[in-house]
Amino acid sequence: QVQLIESGGGLVQAGGSLRLSCAASGGTFSAYVMVWFRQAPGKERELVARISGTGLRSYYADSVKGRFTVSRDNAKSTAYLQMNSLKPEDTAAYSCAAQASGSANYVGWGQGTQVTVSS
Repeated sequence: QVQLIESGGGLVQAGGSLRLSCAASGGTFSAYVMVWFRQAPGKERELVARISGTGLRSYYADSVKGRFTVSRDNAKSTAYLQMNSLKPEDTAAYSCAAQASGSANYVGWGQGTQVTVSS
Protein backbone atom coordinates (compact mmCIF):
# COMPACT_ATOMS: atom_id res chain seq x y z
CA GLN A 1 0.00 0.00 0.00
CA VAL A 2 1.19 3.46 -0.82
CA GLN A 3 0.32 6.56 1.20
CA LEU A 4 -0.56 9.71 -0.72
CA ILE A 5 -0.87 13.27 0.51
CA GLU A 6 -2.20 16.05 -1.70
CA SER A 7 -1.49 19.72 -1.29
CA GLY A 8 -1.85 22.94 -3.21
CA GLY A 9 -5.59 23.43 -3.28
CA GLY A 10 -7.23 26.73 -2.48
CA LEU A 11 -9.39 29.58 -3.69
CA VAL A 12 -8.58 31.21 -7.00
CA GLN A 13 -10.35 33.56 -9.38
CA ALA A 14 -11.51 32.36 -12.76
CA GLY A 15 -8.63 32.44 -15.21
CA GLY A 16 -6.09 31.79 -12.49
CA SER A 17 -3.78 28.86 -11.88
CA LEU A 18 -3.01 26.35 -9.18
CA ARG A 19 -0.58 23.48 -8.91
CA LEU A 20 -1.55 20.43 -6.95
CA SER A 21 1.04 18.05 -5.56
CA CYS A 22 0.64 14.42 -4.55
CA ALA A 23 3.47 13.12 -2.40
CA ALA A 24 3.82 9.36 -2.09
CA SER A 25 5.46 7.18 0.50
CA GLY A 26 5.76 3.42 0.58
CA GLY A 27 6.05 1.22 -2.44
CA THR A 28 7.96 1.94 -5.62
CA PHE A 29 6.61 5.22 -6.96
CA SER A 30 7.81 4.72 -10.52
CA ALA A 31 5.85 1.48 -10.71
CA TYR A 32 2.54 3.29 -10.31
CA VAL A 33 0.34 5.02 -12.78
CA MET A 34 -0.73 8.20 -11.01
CA VAL A 35 -4.29 9.36 -11.49
CA TRP A 36 -6.02 12.60 -10.56
CA PHE A 37 -9.75 12.58 -9.86
CA ARG A 38 -12.16 15.30 -8.86
CA GLN A 39 -15.62 15.30 -7.41
CA ALA A 40 -17.94 18.26 -7.16
CA PRO A 41 -20.89 18.30 -4.76
CA GLY A 42 -23.79 16.30 -6.18
CA LYS A 43 -21.73 15.00 -9.08
CA GLU A 44 -19.98 11.74 -9.83
CA ARG A 45 -16.26 11.41 -9.45
CA GLU A 46 -14.44 12.31 -12.66
CA LEU A 47 -11.06 11.09 -13.83
CA VAL A 48 -9.18 14.26 -14.72
CA ALA A 49 -5.73 13.11 -15.77
CA ARG A 50 -3.44 10.11 -15.66
CA ILE A 51 0.29 9.69 -16.16
CA SER A 52 2.32 6.55 -16.70
CA GLY A 53 5.07 5.42 -14.38
CA THR A 54 7.79 6.75 -16.67
CA GLY A 55 5.92 9.97 -17.27
CA LEU A 56 6.03 9.44 -21.02
CA ARG A 57 2.31 8.86 -21.48
CA SER A 58 -0.56 10.92 -20.19
CA TYR A 59 -4.30 11.16 -20.59
CA TYR A 60 -6.68 14.03 -19.99
CA ALA A 61 -10.42 14.33 -19.73
CA ASP A 62 -11.87 16.45 -22.50
CA SER A 63 -13.06 18.94 -19.90
CA VAL A 64 -9.49 19.86 -18.93
CA LYS A 65 -7.50 19.15 -22.08
CA GLY A 66 -5.32 22.08 -23.04
CA ARG A 67 -5.63 23.68 -19.59
CA PHE A 68 -4.29 21.07 -17.16
CA THR A 69 -0.91 19.33 -17.26
CA VAL A 70 -0.06 16.22 -15.29
CA SER A 71 3.56 15.48 -14.48
CA ARG A 72 5.67 13.53 -12.03
CA ASP A 73 9.08 13.56 -10.44
CA ASN A 74 9.98 9.98 -9.59
CA ALA A 75 13.08 11.08 -7.69
CA LYS A 76 10.78 12.99 -5.33
CA SER A 77 7.96 10.43 -5.41
CA THR A 78 5.58 13.23 -6.28
CA ALA A 79 2.97 13.78 -8.95
CA TYR A 80 1.67 17.18 -9.97
CA LEU A 81 -1.38 18.64 -11.61
CA GLN A 82 -0.82 22.10 -13.07
CA MET A 83 -4.16 23.78 -13.61
CA ASN A 84 -4.34 26.89 -15.76
CA SER A 85 -7.22 28.97 -17.06
CA LEU A 86 -9.37 27.72 -14.23
CA LYS A 87 -13.13 27.95 -14.55
CA PRO A 88 -15.83 27.94 -11.86
CA GLU A 89 -16.85 24.51 -13.10
CA ASP A 90 -13.43 23.21 -12.06
CA THR A 91 -14.46 23.68 -8.44
CA ALA A 92 -14.22 20.28 -6.75
CA ALA A 93 -12.34 18.13 -4.30
CA TYR A 94 -9.29 16.81 -6.12
CA SER A 95 -7.71 13.52 -5.16
CA CYS A 96 -4.77 11.52 -6.42
CA ALA A 97 -4.56 7.76 -6.60
CA ALA A 98 -1.87 5.24 -7.39
CA GLN A 99 -2.70 2.45 -9.79
CA ALA A 100 -0.57 -0.64 -10.12
CA SER A 101 0.86 -0.68 -13.62
CA GLY A 102 -1.04 -3.09 -15.84
CA SER A 103 -3.80 -3.43 -13.28
CA ALA A 104 -7.19 -1.84 -12.72
CA ASN A 105 -6.59 -1.85 -8.98
CA TYR A 106 -5.76 1.26 -7.01
CA VAL A 107 -3.21 0.72 -4.29
CA GLY A 108 -3.48 4.08 -2.59
CA TRP A 109 -5.69 7.16 -2.36
CA GLY A 110 -5.03 10.62 -1.07
CA GLN A 111 -7.35 12.45 1.27
CA GLY A 112 -8.20 15.13 -1.26
CA THR A 113 -7.65 18.86 -1.53
CA GLN A 114 -10.34 21.43 -2.26
CA VAL A 115 -10.12 23.69 -5.28
CA THR A 116 -12.59 26.55 -5.46
CA VAL A 117 -12.73 28.83 -8.49
CA SER A 118 -14.68 32.05 -8.08
CA SER A 119 -16.28 33.85 -10.99
